[in-house]
Amino acid sequence: MSPVLAGVLQLLALVVALGLAYRPLGDYMAAVYSSKKHLRVEKWVYKAIGANPDTEMRWPAYLRGVLAFSAVSVLFLYLLQRFQGSLPGSLGFASIDPDQAFNTAASFVANTNWQSYYGEQAMGHVVQTGGLAVQNFVSAAVGIAVAVALVRGFARSRTGELGNFWSDLVRGTIRILLPIAVIGAILLVACGAIQNFSGIHGVGQFMGGSQQWNGGAVASQEAIKELGTNGGGYFNANSAHPFENPNGLSNLLEIFLILVIPFALTRTFGRMVGSLKQGYAILATMGVIWLGFTALMMWTEFAHHGPAFDIAGGAMEGKETRFGIGGSSIFAVATTLTSTGAVNSFHSSFTGFGGGITMLGMQLGEIAPGGTGSGLYGMLIMAIIAVFIAGLMVGRTPEYLGKKIGTREIKLAACYILITPALVLCFTAAAMALPTPVNSMTNSGAHGFSEILYAYTSGANNNGSAFAGLNADTQWFNTTIGLAMLLGRFLPMVFVLALAGSLAEQKPVPATVGTLGTHKPLFTGLLVGTILIVTGLTFFPALALGPLAEGLAS
Repeated sequence: MSPVLAGVLQLLALVVALGLAYRPLGDYMAAVYSSKKHLRVEKWVYKAIGANPDTEMRWPAYLRGVLAFSAVSVLFLYLLQRFQGSLPGSLGFASIDPDQAFNTAASFVANTNWQSYYGEQAMGHVVQTGGLAVQNFVSAAVGIAVAVALVRGFARSRTGELGNFWSDLVRGTIRILLPIAVIGAILLVACGAIQNFSGIHGVGQFMGGSQQWNGGAVASQEAIKELGTNGGGYFNANSAHPFENPNGLSNLLEIFLILVIPFALTRTFGRMVGSLKQGYAILATMGVIWLGFTALMMWTEFAHHGPAFDIAGGAMEGKETRFGIGGSSIFAVATTLTSTGAVNSFHSSFTGFGGGITMLGMQLGEIAPGGTGSGLYGMLIMAIIAVFIAGLMVGRTPEYLGKKIGTREIKLAACYILITPALVLCFTAAAMALPTPVNSMTNSGAHGFSEILYAYTSGANNNGSAFAGLNADTQWFNTTIGLAMLLGRFLPMVFVLALAGSLAEQKPVPATVGTLGTHKPLFTGLLVGTILIVTGLTFFPALALGPLAEGLAS
């Protein structure tokens, strides 16, 4: 079987699997967030934290819950790392330095999972399982909760109430993420991933030096790492490591876990607003972009440029032979079009255009299908912008799902769109202008610039993947990328929840002959065009200095 055919068959199998899961999972999540009943274990949690799950919250109270919970999570994870050397199960590792502890705490709470450390050489079992793995669950649940709050803003009227954050957080963790992650972990163990609490093992001499491996609860963390679109690996090689991702079957399973909740949330959206066709329109937009990026990446990486490429069947540098070009390309697009950031190959070694595709996927806002929750609310913000543009074209007040998009709504949507590019471009410009940060670049020229642009793109968009050529374990990068991750995660949530509150207070507007049909293919095309144009106008100059310049020169 040719490598190209193998890649296409993997893509088809993935599409079929996602299609089979779409309806039952989407309907189940809608039922979870619409139910008035609480499970017994959930009642125990509410009692322990002193929360009343039946109290409805307006958007400021909902936001305070998000920020308070996240702030406590950052502090807890920071202290856990700082005291690691005194904890049992630390495998003899020392406590983490303050700047790196801050960076890691901000990273995992922000659902970014950027790692400026070697996991198998820095973090013991307690920090891995009691700190990082826990945040993989709850940070993902926070993202879904904010998305559900925005959906309620569209679905409700004449009220500013958006639900209860604590109820949404607990339900998302216990009823959705935990059971699917358990099944995923069992399947990964069956594929060959490890799951233990063993210590460090020496494996003898290797090329004149000793080599060591340590075990860990890898399969369980790997499952929620992908399912929650987190991305932080137990080992430095991430999903390229055979302990995390043993073979082609586990690779396909991990890609499925990355995509299944973000895609299924579009049906949850359609079910909760009372129009499945609206959910299908958002799904179609996500699907068109995802399939387009995947096809472009596979074409770029399979293109032959000389005898070495012909013999290897494509650009195999930096890729695992057990996955090949196809499995690596599909994984790279899935992880950068979502907020996952896991890698089964090294994006720095992709072709110039291939590296640019991974970067552009993040710069779109990671909305195709995006992160758990963040992808849906990011796409709905873009839908509001597209409706506004359509309204300008025909000279009438734009409407979406029966809600008028007025001055307040469009200002909030515009602020959401602008905050992340501002973080990426400002931090990149500062790093390139100052004398010290550029010393962390492994390469010079266009590729070196891409390393820094990619790092801040990954951090501010809460992706977490790295170009694998930048030494980011410095005080400058640990601090600035940590700030980019926190601001890039929580500032957009402020605008999303404010927008949700504004929409929920409105009186529904009846549809007329002049109302734009937002469930039709025409709107899907308009939405895709809006996303590409907005991103292109924002990031094209920076991309031209990095991956485009490198690709054209090769």
